Amino acid sequence: MENQVNAMPRIGDLAPAFQAVTTQGTINFPADYKGKWVILFSHPADFTPVCTSEFMTFASMQKEFEALNTQLVGLSVDGLYSHIAWLRTIKEKIEYKGMKNVEVTFPLIEDITMNVANMYGMLQPGESSTKAVRAVFFIDPKGVIRALIYYPLALGRNFDELKRVIIGLQTADNFSVALPADWRPGDDVIVPTAGSCGVAKERMDNASGELTCYDWFFCTKKLSKDDVESKLGK
Repeated sequence: MENQVNAMPRIGDLAPAFQAVTTQGTINFPADYKGKWVILFSHPADFTPVCTSEFMTFASMQKEFEALNTQLVGLSVDGLYSHIAWLRTIKEKIEYKGMKNVEVTFPLIEDITMNVANMYGMLQPGESSTKAVRAVFFIDPKGVIRALIYYPLALGRNFDELKRVIIGLQTADNFSVALPADWRPGDDVIVPTAGSCGVAKERMDNASGELTCYDWFFCTKKLSKDDVESKLGK
């Protein structure tokens, strides 16, 4: 149906499964990446400047993401040969912000039929009915969507934030904590809210100990950068 808008997958949903042709061969998603974190991201079109800057940045940071047990997978509604030609142009001709001879080796999905883009709510007619917006899905090793970010066509992504999200999700899982605004490894973390009056009172009475309690519902504790980094990628 024309202008049909598919429901966007939500946090906590299993990532919708599909098979697709990519620049690195056929993939079965997310089954091929079981046991890894995945960043699935879409871009509006090949041979566009914002997308070029993003792909060069993703490729330049690929080893950093791999160290976090994270696989990058890109998508646009362009065809495979367009993808290949564009990535070759990036490697052979584009120098940007000190990046040059950049080779993109993570898969870039061909989605001419727009099946995957529709499945993941990447097509948003208010922005464009023919190009995928800049969607980012963070998928955990069990294939569950843990976070998602959407950007409009004209705004490039913040890659420090994309990496921070992966580190933050892994840290929250590894230490059973929550993370405050602007958290970075080494900053204090938030302990789960007290579930009873007794625990709340105990925490407030122990405010000078391991915990710093601003009120019964808001307590933090130290978590060293070394401890955080020792478990990243696991």
